[in-house]
Amino acid sequence: MSIAAYIKIIGRGKDGARSLGIDEARDLFEQVLDAKVSDLEIGAFCLAMRIKGESVEELDGFVQATHARCIDLSEATAAAPKGIVVLPSYNGARKLPNLTALLALELARQGVGVLVHGPSVDPTRVTTGQVFEAASLPIVRDASELAAAWQAGQPAFMDIADLCPAMDKLLAVRWTIGLRNPGHSVAKLLDPFTLSHGHLPSVRVVNHTHPEYAHSLRAYLQHAHANAMLMRGTEGEPVADARRQPKCDIFIRGEHDEALSLSPVEGVLTTLPDLPTSHTAADTAQYIAQVRAGVQPLPPAIQAQAQALVQALARVAATATA
Repeated sequence: MSIAAYIKIIGRGKDGARSLGIDEARDLFEQVLDAKVSDLEIGAFCLAMRIKGESVEELDGFVQATHARCIDLSEATAAAPKGIVVLPSYNGARKLPNLTALLALELARQGVGVLVHGPSVDPTRVTTGQVFEAASLPIVRDASELAAAWQAGQPAFMDIADLCPAMDKLLAVRWTIGLRNPGHSVAKLLDPFTLSHGHLPSVRVVNHTHPEYAHSLRAYLQHAHANAMLMRGTEGEPVADARRQPKCDIFIRGEHDEALSLSPVEGVLTTLPDLPTSHTAADTAQYIAQVRAGVQPLPPAIQAQAQALVQALARVAATATA
């Protein structure tokens, strides 16, 4: 098979290219994920989309194709009666401690099933998977291991290579061409519990690194009738900046919920949390242990984020039964 016809449409530069429809985008991404096309075509697709940017319809088709290739996690849902929060974690820490695991632990403490997915290793960053390992938190590979973690009241991390091997291969193209590709946008939108699990509430945290992405992601969440928190992540991670509360917009079935959303902290900060000066996995895990033991306080921004997500789950459940 070939995706040359699609590349001809999306590859005419920023001004000459046009966007694909949902069905076209899904077909293209299915061929890419299933490796039915050549490496040269995959590289051309990645570069063309990098220049053009993804439309809402293209994101929809891409996400549909990817969800269909995620492993089945339905077995685990019975272990999360209060609902599920999905934390896509794909950037890792570069300068600040990566506290995604701390958010996951706070949510789990409140009885929520938490799945963090992303790469275990990034040669340029400290990943959430590495923090989970250093903190001796569950790293799971399938639904039964995920259920066991939730039954124990723990959050779980799953490598994208286990959740969706085809997506893992597409993400790895970055290390060949030197640029991120549409796979990175799609991975941050993955909630494998959205498809066929009845009324079980799930909410995903969708984060962005640059303000311009907020507009396209907001449009996608509205288009997809998604349950989500949209925010500017801490170095691209789905956790609030412990130093300053960011804006966090809650969407319930694609509708913005002003009452549940969090406003950003403005002005000059008078106090800062006592964060570790090192961002290594070991030092981050040690800090998280201190917070869990009560030696260090939970940063208010992360506490507020967790509470907003718990409230969003309750709202999703209420709307499902209404």
